[in-house]
Amino acid sequence: MQRNYVPVALAGSVGLAFLATLLFLVARSRPVPDDIQYVQPTVADIVLKTVATGAIVPRVEVEIKSRVSGVLSTLHVEPGHNVRSGDLIAEIQIIPDSATLNNAQASMRTAKIQLDAALQELERAEGLSAQAALSSAELARARRDHDLARQSYSSAWSNLQIVKEGATRGSGNVSTEVRSTVSGMVLAAGVEEGESVTETNTFNAGTTIASVADMTDMVFEGYVDESEVGRIRESMPLDITVGALQNRTIRGSLEYISPKGVMVDGAVQFAIRAAIAPEDDLFIRAGSSANADIVLDRREQVMAIDERALRFDDGETFVEVEISPGEFEVRPVEVGLSDGIQIEVVGGLQGDERLKAGASG
Repeated sequence: MQRNYVPVALAGSVGLAFLATLLFLVARSRPVPDDIQYVQPTVADIVLKTVATGAIVPRVEVEIKSRVSGVLSTLHVEPGHNVRSGDLIAEIQIIPDSATLNNAQASMRTAKIQLDAALQELERAEGLSAQAALSSAELARARRDHDLARQSYSSAWSNLQIVKEGATRGSGNVSTEVRSTVSGMVLAAGVEEGESVTETNTFNAGTTIASVADMTDMVFEGYVDESEVGRIRESMPLDITVGALQNRTIRGSLEYISPKGVMVDGAVQFAIRAAIAPEDDLFIRAGSSANADIVLDRREQVMAIDERALRFDDGETFVEVEISPGEFEVRPVEVGLSDGIQIEVVGGLQGDERLKAGASG
């Protein structure tokens, strides 16, 4: 009896395995139902904005330059120092040119000889005049010649001092002293002590000793794409985000749009500038990168839906509204402003519908 059960058991096992395999294949061949995603209308604020990239910079940054050529002997400031207009920034040591120095010395020696000769002539004329042996006109001429010779000597001496030292002693206007022309913070010092500097003149911009700017008057400077420049205008509000200031938005107002575009990375961009509202506890370092959101249009507390729920056909916009589980009705809707994620619904929905957002197989 036991031997008769073995074949039966084997046959049953094979049958069960075949049945299980068949059921598995049938299940695999059936189509997987779509996983439908749903959205519902909500009340939201729709804000359409464009982003401008740029940096925070001082409105006015002044480069302080030397009025003479020479060697920077002393630098009295470093970046971060606050200075006032007229404060001493640096001192320049004059290194005179040999030819210029020689000419100045020769001119002074010549003027000294002429002065000595004029003095002798004046003394002789005054002696003769005292003896009534010289007319008053001749005496006046001798005094005039002496005065002219003394003036020439003084001028030659001053010129030699300027060539050697950059200024005349006691003049109160020392060109070797570099002083700030504005009040503000020193942003950069262009040279180190011991470096040569050149003077600023008609033909040469000269060496920049330091850059000074008022850090309480900052602006945002950036660029917007040509596709957006026609939609912005002066006085528009900006929300500025600075990379160095996490989770803080700075308010600004657009005050300038360039009338001419420039090519940047293959696209035409237009420069813009926006004033930043001052804040007592806010200090932004010059040159900090920033992004500015320019609000182009706004809708507050309006009915909005996710743009994934929209369907388009022949220039019209539709949504699929669930009327019963698994069944949908195609309904036309009128839409308004979009921010790229949500879109305003002007008509066609009541607000309590359940909409088909999309399907993923």
